[in-house]
Amino acid sequence: MSITSKSIKLLWSNAAGICSFTGCSEKLTVGEAADVAPYTLGEMAHIKGNKAGSNRYDESQPAVERDSYENLILLCPTHHTIIDKVENEADYPVVYLHEMKVEHEAFISNRLGEDKFENIEKLKDQLFIYMTENHQAWEQYGPLSENARRNPNNDQVFALWTSSRLSTIVPNNREIAKLLQENRNLFSRREQIIVSKFITHVESYEKWVSDEIPYQAVLRFPRDFNELIIGE
Repeated sequence: MSITSKSIKLLWSNAAGICSFTGCSEKLTVGEAADVAPYTLGEMAHIKGNKAGSNRYDESQPAVERDSYENLILLCPTHHTIIDKVENEADYPVVYLHEMKVEHEAFISNRLGEDKFENIEKLKDQLFIYMTENHQAWEQYGPLSENARRNPNNDQVFALWTSSRLSTIVPNNREIAKLLQENRNLFSRREQIIVSKFITHVESYEKWVSDEIPYQAVLRFPRDFNELIIGE
């Protein structure tokens, strides 16, 4: 068995591309190192070991579960090494790693402190932050970026763009959609149509994460939403 595309996408998007180890906030997408093509830093560690002799190995675990999303935790290389050292096995049991993963993903899901806004300008200020991060990810790692043009057909560049979509764009889209749903009363009737188009765009992204559709089927970002929120 091997880790499926769906498990990879769920793990990276739910962790927002950040190491899930308690107290570590290392972002696991990396730009460039010297003259080397851009690369992705991040390791999908097994909670229950994936082979006999590895830490936390459970021989009774069905093979299909070993590489499942439920048995994986996203870590930086340092913390992956720490939890898998033989002498550390007692310090990082299965239950503890599961709790660590759940707490981190819950933090990512609930990182926005305020859902309701008293006026649309304050809402737009918050949305602007997420939209700017998404745009930067597209500009830096997308198919039309300088990185992509400088390194055509490069697997590392493609992997970095995929991880950027999962660790930045998908989590940010979730936050934007959540804010829009909670504050739809601030938009006019005409604006409601644009908001709905963006939410549909986000929903199609989620279908890609769940392997229901290929990435090519993700609905395009509605440009009029950018104009509505940013004014450009």
